[in-house]
Amino acid sequence: MSTIHLAADPGDYADIVLMPGDPLRAKYIAENYLDEVRQVNDIRNMLGFTGIYNGTPVSVQGSGMGIPSIQIYATELIKDFGVTRIIRIGSCGALQPDIKLGDVVVAMSAGTDSGVNNARFGGRDFPATASWEMLRAIANRADEMKLTAQIGSIFTSDFFYEPEGRNTFDLLQKYGFLAVEMEAAGLYGVAAEHGIKSLTVATVTDLISDGSQMSPEDRQTSLDDMISLVLGAVC
Repeated sequence: MSTIHLAADPGDYADIVLMPGDPLRAKYIAENYLDEVRQVNDIRNMLGFTGIYNGTPVSVQGSGMGIPSIQIYATELIKDFGVTRIIRIGSCGALQPDIKLGDVVVAMSAGTDSGVNNARFGGRDFPATASWEMLRAIANRADEMKLTAQIGSIFTSDFFYEPEGRNTFDLLQKYGFLAVEMEAAGLYGVAAEHGIKSLTVATVTDLISDGSQMSPEDRQTSLDDMISLVLGAVC
């Protein structure tokens, strides 16, 4: 059955869903990594696809930018299509000086300046954490690939452009946060509410320290290490 945001039928989505923010990245993954691909969603051009990877059904669904958007898609995937594993695969800005453009960051936990998890948890602090099972699988697969994966805390911000004088990045760096992005804490909150497994894996596309960044084209297509890592770990 279709939902407000997903024009799909029962069974159109696999149990495992990869969620990039950019719908064109979802299209790139589907066309370059999956067999027997079919498009299952195009509402608002937020493209979704289902196919096969190494014999395992996998879906890829764009999530849009920010916590409100990923919460909408994740909630509908869980409640209406029975999805039980969601992996956000996206981009992030590195906060620590030893992290480079193109490095892979795995979010064991996610802090946030958003109020959604506080509201969800009745005004209490909520520890937004990943699925240990999937985190361990990613770490093991990274070792097999001889790929360095930075694992630790990241920060989910409601701001893409940091307001002048806020000084958040200095504080985050001091407290050991690896990177900043805009979705992980929201996904972890939805996953906990509905009892499913979730994880965020992100490629560093920006360096907060000096303003270095990948081109828009590289952001869309040059994240292959991360994509191979995630598919190899969960399939």
